Amino acid sequence: MLRIFRGKSAPRPSEHEPDKSLITALFVLLIFGLVMLFSASWIVSYARFGNTYHYLIGQVFSLAIALAVFFIATRVDYHWWKKFAGFFLLFSIILLLLVFIPGLQAGYGTARSWIYIFGQSFQPSELVKVSFLIYLATWLEAKKEGLGSLTSGVIPFLIILGVISALMILQPDLGTLFIIAFTALVVFFAGGGRVTHIIIALLLATLAVFLFLNLKSYQSDRFKCLQDPSYSTNDKCYQINQSLIAVGSGGLFGRGLGQSRQKFMYLPEVWSDSIFSIIAEEIGFFFSTLLILLYLFLFYRGLLIARGAPDLYGSSLAIGIVVWLAVQTFLNIGGMTNLIPMTGVPLPFISAGGSAALSSLLGMGILVNISKQTKRRGYNKTA
Repeated sequence: MLRIFRGKSAPRPSEHEPDKSLITALFVLLIFGLVMLFSASWIVSYARFGNTYHYLIGQVFSLAIALAVFFIATRVDYHWWKKFAGFFLLFSIILLLLVFIPGLQAGYGTARSWIYIFGQSFQPSELVKVSFLIYLATWLEAKKEGLGSLTSGVIPFLIILGVISALMILQPDLGTLFIIAFTALVVFFAGGGRVTHIIIALLLATLAVFLFLNLKSYQSDRFKCLQDPSYSTNDKCYQINQSLIAVGSGGLFGRGLGQSRQKFMYLPEVWSDSIFSIIAEEIGFFFSTLLILLYLFLFYRGLLIARGAPDLYGSSLAIGIVVWLAVQTFLNIGGMTNLIPMTGVPLPFISAGGSAALSSLLGMGILVNISKQTKRRGYNKTA
């Protein structure tokens, strides 16, 4: 229940200093990400484009835009976004429909989740993470007295989530779908939803995924690779095998910065999905653990902000942003270490990608703005 995070309702407090610990952790991740991106990508960048800085330059440009959005979001009162909640729901649906329009759609691997605009690729589902969350937080606040009801709470919630999910399954983009759906379920429960209703929703989601896996062989192959990486070492399980070689060869302290061998065209997607494997190979288990602890610290500060938010809307928004980024981090690292099936989602703040950088930094900007309005009673800035 979100009472845990916010206490009783209270007037909106005057703004104070933002959470500087959260901001510091964020920028450490961004700077570290640029260093590791160059180290991981310069070989493939030169091989593909004749320029060792191609991916680094692209990411710097993307981050410049995303950071501008971040700083704007930190200045905009987070309640302002609530005024456009209905538009954001419509915007989410339109974004997901764009990938099916001939001339705009861009296939990437087995998914059709990208579009081309002005010669640049863009992943609409990344912005849906933010836009749908803003709508959901607004809807939860409006329905807070009836969330426990099947007809006025659960069914409308499942219909809305079902529409978004169906469009993402058609792409298909199960990794991003899992992030959005899991985040929505957590926020719904934290806002007052019943445990029994959440269990029903999870059962329905499990059934839908099971049916989908039986229709798409490449998705079921990922589960087979999870169970046995030797199932198809040179084809279906090639990426996870090369990832495990990279992680394992890093040992305790790594081969050294810039000394990865797997980035020499062995491990696919080293600038994006697989970048954690290169990080583990170059800096080793010890420093990779420190990176994970930095992520955990960032999420901890976010939960403190959710606890101290002055209203249900702010709490829902804050906890949604934290859960989204935490789940995405787990899916990426877990996939690269074969703890879970590979999902193809980027590592937040580190992997290359303009769409991902824009959505994640917009979310962080909103979170920072919420931290400027937290109640002193529920949130200790020096904790």
